[in-house]
Order: sequence, then C-alpha cells, then structure tokens
Amino acid sequence: MRGRIITSDHRIFELPVLLRWNITYTGGVPCDSYEVTCVYDRTMAELLHLAAGFLALDENGGVLLRGIVDEYEVKLTAAGLAVTICGRGYAARLLDNESRPVTYQGATLAEIVRCHAAPYGISSAEIAPVSADSVYTVAAGTSQWKALEGFCRTYGGFSPRFRRDGLLVAAPERDDGRRIVIDGTSPILSCTLREDHYGVLTEVLVIDKTRNVSYSVQNRDMLDRGGQCRRVVYTPGQSTWAAMRYTGEYQIRRSREEELTIELGLAGCFPAFPGDTVRLELEAMGLSGEYRVAEAENTASPETGEVCTLILRERI
Repeated sequence: MRGRIITSDHRIFELPVLLRWNITYTGGVPCDSYEVTCVYDRTMAELLHLAAGFLALDENGGVLLRGIVDEYEVKLTAAGLAVTICGRGYAARLLDNESRPVTYQGATLAEIVRCHAAPYGISSAEIAPVSADSVYTVAAGTSQWKALEGFCRTYGGFSPRFRRDGLLVAAPERDDGRRIVIDGTSPILSCTLREDHYGVLTEVLVIDKTRNVSYSVQNRDMLDRGGQCRRVVYTPGQSTWAAMRYTGEYQIRRSREEELTIELGLAGCFPAFPGDTVRLELEAMGLSGEYRVAEAENTASPETGEVCTLILRERI
C-alpha cells in the first residue's frame, strides 16, 4: 500500500514506504478512517503543515481511500524519526459543518445535494430522482450530513454513502458489487458470530396527530421469539395508510440492521468492500448463506503482517 498527501495549495507528495497502517472503510457513518506511519525527515515539515487531503493506493495505483487529514504526529525514538498521519473519509466534510435552519417545499434530492454537499467540495457519482411530497425542514444545529441523510431516508428509503474515490452516491444500493466465497480453504484467522436483540423493535405504532388515527406494524419474527420493544411514532396530519405502514416498516427494518453480525479476520488486504456480497460456507460454525459487507478494515505492521477484518450483516 502507498500513501499520498495533497496540500491545501494542491501539491501532491508521495509518502515514503509505509511502515504500518490501519484503514477502515464504511462508506458512510461512522466515517471511513485511516492512520498511516512512515519514516520522517525535516523536508516534510511544510508539506505536513499544509496537508489537507490523503490518498491510499494499492500496489497497482487503484484508490483504496480518499480522505481528509485531521492530525499528524512526529516522534523520535531509538528506532529513528517517524510520522503518523490520521484522518477520515469525505463524509467528515459534511459531519463537521452545520446547516442553517431552512425549510424546503417540494425539494428534490438534487437540490439538497447542491445546497448541503456541493459547497463543501463534494462531487456526486449518482443522485437518485427523489423528490419530497411535503415540507422538509432542516433544524438549527443539524449537520450537513444529517440534512442530506434525513432527506434520503425520509423520501427515498436509503442512506447516502461515499465511494472509495470520495464521490458521493445519493441513490439506493444496487446488488452489483463483487461477490466472493469464503470457506474452509480461505485464510481465516478468526470468526465471531454475534446476535444482539437489544433495540430490535417488535411493534411500531404510527399515529396521525391531526386525524387521531393509528396504524400498528409488527415484527412477527421477533414477537414469536419473545421480544417486546414498541415505539410510538407521530406523523404529520393527513398521512395515508400506505405512508403510515411504510413509516412503521422502515423503523422496524432499521432496528434489525445490526441484529446479526459476523466478524471475519483474514490474512491479506481488502478481499471485499462495503456493498460487496460474501457467501459463507463455514461448516464448523453452521454458517451457510450470503451476507453483505458492512465494514472492512485493513491493518499492517511488522509484528502482525497484513490483516483484513470484515464486518458482515444480513441483507434486510
């Protein structure tokens, strides 16, 4: 893996050979993040002071992560001088900036992206043709990310995300990622299966405040397993039954996203990224099926070599 620094005056500097690194890719929130360490010499002082962007590249020059520089630290030890640089992916640009309060009438997603993402240097790879059928309000103190994500979730039923090259994708996920198979012959270092019922909703009661009518949506699977966790959601007046049902189903679906987690440790570098599909065939753990990659982390050091951790979840 190689690293490049991009300065605020648009100079590009190739970092010396990386001694160790940790790169975590989520595509959304929590943010992508990185930490890399390389040999330091004093000619790098000005470049690091002006460092604004970072590129992680694979051995073929492909972009693994494009992000911002949050911090660097130069350290002198018995082993010599080294610098550690860390930062986050481009979602940080939207998380770190607040929106002024604003109300939209019949807004489109393209308008929301233009107002809440583009001014912060965010370019888009795809924007879905989504529009609001009601008033959309961004409250004071809301981050630009929340302003964008709230619109996508409310009117499109999806979350925005960032590609590895830093481009925004404001559109539903498509099942067009890579598909890989991990089985007993794969270089598995560890595998952990975790099922967490905490916070998984069994019922959402949606209430129209104006008409004083309600609609109940149930998670029958969790109810049959003895769960009890109800939420009451209030919607604006004149909500249709279809909209109320969708609101309840959406809340239940969100609560189930992290119910089942599989954490895989593998030798090597990034066999998969968020959005890819992994088919697991691990007979010893009774795992057989397809899962989506929710998070991918790659670490390397002289002590451990190169290790990748994949967080897998069910497709809901």
